[in-house]
Amino acid sequence: MSGNDRGALSGDEAPPAPPSNARLPDGEAVLGDVRVEEDEQPVTTPRAAAPRCIAVVGPYGSGKTSLVEAMRLRGDDVVRAASCREGGHPATARHDAGRAETIARDAAESPESRVHTMGTEATVTGFAFMGDDYALVDCPGSIEFCAEIDGVVAAADLALVVCEADARKLPALQVILKNLEERGIPRVLFLNKIDRADGGIRETLEMLQSASRTPLVLRQMPIWRDGIATGFVDLALERAYVYREHAASRVMAIPDIERARQVEARFEMLERVADYDDALLEELLSDIEPPRDRVFDDLAREMAEGLICPVFIGSAARGNGIFRLMKALRHESPCVDATRTRLGLEAAGGTVVQVMKTLNDPHLGKLSLARVLSGSLAEQATLFTASGAQVRSTGLYRLEKGREPVRRGPAGDGEIAALARLDGVATGATLTSRRGGGLDLIALAPPPPVLAVAVAPAERKDETKLTGALQRLCEEDGGLAVVTDAVTGEIRLCGQGEMHLKAAIERLSGRFGLDVLRRAPRVAYREVIAAPVTVHSRHKKQSGGHGQFADITVAFSPGGRGEGFRFSQQVIGGTVPKTYFGAVEAGIAETLGEGPMGFPVVDLQAVLMDGAHHAVDSSEQAFRAAAHLAVREALARAGTVLLEPVLSVVFDVPTEATARIAAIAATRRGHITACEPRASWPGWDTVHALIPEAGVQDLILDVRSASAGVGVFRSAFHHLAEVEPRLAAEIAERRRRDAA
Repeated sequence: MSGNDRGALSGDEAPPAPPSNARLPDGEAVLGDVRVEEDEQPVTTPRAAAPRCIAVVGPYGSGKTSLVEAMRLRGDDVVRAASCREGGHPATARHDAGRAETIARDAAESPESRVHTMGTEATVTGFAFMGDDYALVDCPGSIEFCAEIDGVVAAADLALVVCEADARKLPALQVILKNLEERGIPRVLFLNKIDRADGGIRETLEMLQSASRTPLVLRQMPIWRDGIATGFVDLALERAYVYREHAASRVMAIPDIERARQVEARFEMLERVADYDDALLEELLSDIEPPRDRVFDDLAREMAEGLICPVFIGSAARGNGIFRLMKALRHESPCVDATRTRLGLEAAGGTVVQVMKTLNDPHLGKLSLARVLSGSLAEQATLFTASGAQVRSTGLYRLEKGREPVRRGPAGDGEIAALARLDGVATGATLTSRRGGGLDLIALAPPPPVLAVAVAPAERKDETKLTGALQRLCEEDGGLAVVTDAVTGEIRLCGQGEMHLKAAIERLSGRFGLDVLRRAPRVAYREVIAAPVTVHSRHKKQSGGHGQFADITVAFSPGGRGEGFRFSQQVIGGTVPKTYFGAVEAGIAETLGEGPMGFPVVDLQAVLMDGAHHAVDSSEQAFRAAAHLAVREALARAGTVLLEPVLSVVFDVPTEATARIAAIAATRRGHITACEPRASWPGWDTVHALIPEAGVQDLILDVRSASAGVGVFRSAFHHLAEVEPRLAAEIAERRRRDAA
């Protein structure tokens, strides 16, 4: 691709045209309504062999969706529609068409995204630009929906990272870039909202560099007037542009006042690139101007290899800098063949499909949104999983307007399609036409849950329906998990934060028609007997015919922590026949489900010491009843101590939040046990703590507030600890009120 072609203009960057025979300054000429330099006539370039897939990622509120919409406005279909309008400038027509496109897109977004004005799931947008096909996957920005991103970026050719000059969002940007770096995904950074920036580009770049291990290479330099970015200089093209409100940028000569800054910034860009090109470094040291084509080739190669991350600037909301970004992506972003190489698929052979996301359609059932990495995909394809299991799709669909499935023919190399009813196939799975499978390209590790809510159907008849709906929710979103607590018996929906769970509950209602009751999970408190006690218990009942008689003496004592219930007997002389030992043990165990405070009794030792029986009236039922009475009397006489579960909690937070995390743990009756720098995460700490389960339930809300929204933790049961008497009395009273 020539440097001239890379710089070729289109109507998207043209001012209103003067007469066609006019001569323009700086060696420019007019071609229709397109202003170009005389030696840079527009060139028709070959169509890309396969569609490109670009994942659009970035911190919450950075403007990802606005950028996706702005890029769609530059698409060929919108441009053609605008050029057919009469009596209006194409830029205005494109703006009007874009508004209609936005309305159509908003109508197709998930209800949860519209209600909360934030992305809650990845959505796919397809369009063509200059004859090439693109699929943009708009990923949620909140860390609560991070599981949506991993499956998408793995199969994408490039990640377009959207950010802004806001130091408060640096930790979120670092989390995103770290994930991309570890997966080896090529990336481009778009510095959005340049019209609102209040600092110099050099300082901004230094700030952003702290979030990236990969060198950030500035590709464009803003032109400032009275503290406002009015345009930019493309450092690779050495050409200046001036922004216009909701209209095409205009080509201009580089202002004299900016010339020195442009020369310095371009040299710094070339120095960065020369770190990985010895020939270019030699030319720079010899003051030789490198050929423009070489510069572009180096920029593209080093970006594709993950050696550098180019930085472009603009304003998605105003449509500024979009066309130049898209031109750079068209010429420099990797294609699906490079993605195959990155994933090690050069010699795979046949059809290879990577599942990026799972959806559940009310009419078609389960849909697996997948990218064809190699070969082609027929409408009813037979494929094999990594384990060799055979699966067969019942249909092939294109997702239009985000979620609307439309039947389609075969999908070719690089395309994204939705396959229907692939049972047993999860997000992240690799499918191949090669019998026996064996391919597993990516490993998706679900993030540990940090918040849970207890759920139950509003009507008992919906219990089975709720179970199925929760399973489908977890299929769609790897950040969700469903567990049944063994102590409380609750069904818990676990997720990544308050908004994450709220959106999931709303899906249960909107997509599955389920009214769900929800509340905070119960803490699995237990009770333990406070002191040894020996109880004599007799059950005697006479009501005609055979009566009921059992007499036992049982010694109760606290057991070791974690030992559970232990039963033994020391009966001498057959006062209690062996046939009734099991009934006594069962009767005691059955009564331990609820102690005086209302919680299960644990770690109890019971020894059957003595007793009596009747040859006619004794029975297993009678001895079981006597055991019930013995336990109740023992617990009443000896009293119980309340135990609470204490969790081991491991936080990963930015270093500046570490002191706040220690304070938060203390307010929740916890304490810090260790703290060290987080491995391979500059500027982050790993903090270890022990915190009661009651203090962990909504802990993530304080953690996120203290850590710029990016702190995470993982927790696991550590031990049971006694609750101090005053707090135990309060807990018992709450339990009685709830049970009333």
